[in-house]
Amino acid sequence: MGFVQKLAVIIIGLLGLCATMRSDPNTTVLQILCNGGEYSSGDPFGTSLAYVVAELEAVTPTRKDYDYYNISPYPNAFAYGHATCTKNLTSPDCTTCLAAADTTMFGACEKRIGARSVLHDCTIRYEQYPFSE
Repeated sequence: MGFVQKLAVIIIGLLGLCATMRSDPNTTVLQILCNGGEYSSGDPFGTSLAYVVAELEAVTPTRKDYDYYNISPYPNAFAYGHATCTKNLTSPDCTTCLAAADTTMFGACEKRIGARSVLHDCTIRYEQYPFSE
């Protein structure tokens, strides 16, 4: 086998290896921010927030570049959200990372009208007002 053929076999092998490699998401918490305002049990904002966060976790991993903004459909108490994952993750890894970000965020910011959870490989945020990052 000639040099060029050996080189081609090595390159094809490396490409195949790279295509099948994946790593678990890095869910190291970098930052948690909680809005000082709170909402109470039974507040319509809680329903809007649940909708926004569930949609962020479901849709973000399916979007190009894993970047998604949304708003709740309930006009009596809007909630706004944004989630991202690093582009090197697979869709299932993005889902895993966002679930960890959600758990961390709500663990630290229970009943808050806004919060942000920044993990190494993903970020999730919600607010009671429109925002962009």
